[in-house]
Amino acid sequence: MSRSSRVERCTKETNISVTLNLDGTGQADVQTGIGFFDHMLTLWAKHGLFDLQLKADGDLYIDGHHTVEDTGIVLGKALAQAVGDKAGIRRYGTAFVPMDEALAQVSVDISGRPFLHYDVVTAVERVGTFDTELTEEFLRALADNAGLTLHVMLLHGKNGHHIIEAVFKALGRALDEATRKDERIVGVMSTKGSL
Repeated sequence: MSRSSRVERCTKETNISVTLNLDGTGQADVQTGIGFFDHMLTLWAKHGLFDLQLKADGDLYIDGHHTVEDTGIVLGKALAQAVGDKAGIRRYGTAFVPMDEALAQVSVDISGRPFLHYDVVTAVERVGTFDTELTEEFLRALADNAGLTLHVMLLHGKNGHHIIEAVFKALGRALDEATRKDERIVGVMSTKGSL
């Protein structure tokens, strides 16, 4: 069974389409109009071994907020759709990723209970044209729409680019672990019998 999805969302602020394959090889074609954000989503796919096609047309003449947040919404919905009924997946994933002086930890539970704990501070307001505070907005939208319990922590780091890159790589690796099928799991990984 294919663990892939396609989701589109069109509003007065953004028009976004996502095609996602959880069992890919890390190939990505990302176009949001925000260069640094494209870079982060591309390496998220690479390190999660997800195939991702993403196109976002947003009101960038205002700023990047709507584009980044709405991308999180659509990617979250695509992730939830691709995971499906969650049967046989490991459910939990944790990754520590160093990026030079920065070290990030991401832990995820595909629980169906959206929650974001975000403990990351960057000393810069922008990396390129990307507002660094939008990292949290993206992750919250992703968690809410994919049904993730998501904990994102910076253990240390100084360079804004390095910090955010470590977060996105760790997110990809943690989600790869959590979405991975395990033949030993019958049904879902919960004593309740549902997630």
